[in-house]
Amino acid sequence: MTLYAWPTAAAFGRVVPKSKIYEHAETGTALKDLFVREVDQIVWTHKLAPETINLAATKAVSEIQVIRLDQRVPVMNREVLRAIDRAIPYPLLFELAHENRIQLVAAHKRPSEANAARWVIGDYYESAWLPKDAVRVPLPLALNMAGLYEQLLSPLVEDHTARLVPGLGEMGQAAFAGTPEATPLKLADQLALAEAVRAKTREIERIAARLKREPQYNKRVAINAELRDAKQELMRLTAGVSVAARDE
Repeated sequence: MTLYAWPTAAAFGRVVPKSKIYEHAETGTALKDLFVREVDQIVWTHKLAPETINLAATKAVSEIQVIRLDQRVPVMNREVLRAIDRAIPYPLLFELAHENRIQLVAAHKRPSEANAARWVIGDYYESAWLPKDAVRVPLPLALNMAGLYEQLLSPLVEDHTARLVPGLGEMGQAAFAGTPEATPLKLADQLALAEAVRAKTREIERIAARLKREPQYNKRVAINAELRDAKQELMRLTAGVSVAARDE
């Protein structure tokens, strides 16, 4: 995963007062406390829009906003990001900065089918932490804003999900990208796979916790078998997607 060299023409550079987020996101006291403890500054750094990057808007994606958050803590609560996502009615990409590191984070965000004025915000996906002075790459080529959004979000979904599965290695990349001869998975399929992998890894964590607490040998044997089956299901899940991609 790399950082992007946001186009100079798209620079916005406005500091966003936390009070503005509170007003538009209907934050309660607990969430305001999170902002105070965890966020030093919010900067609306770039506005990716038809007039700034010369890509046509679509119904789902008219603009993409880049928000930088200077963190006061090493790990930021994702409810902080969700509050900002609720307050700003566009797809957002977050650059989280802490000390000498930076991380790209985003959730898939789309207009609600029931009410176009509301947004559906999915789970958050993040890159690994990178040095602040890491080399940045140009934006990927796209035909329109929706295509750009998909290409910006897809690597985050891939990277985040591959890191959920220890030892997945090349299989993880194959599950998302298929083989050189196959068409890469579309974003919707990547998100579905990511959700399934996340659910299965949580199940594995719950089973492992039960195994750790169980003192009786015979019950530990049964739980251990359950754990082994769950891990095999996780590997079959990713391997199955890889095979499907090759067969398309």
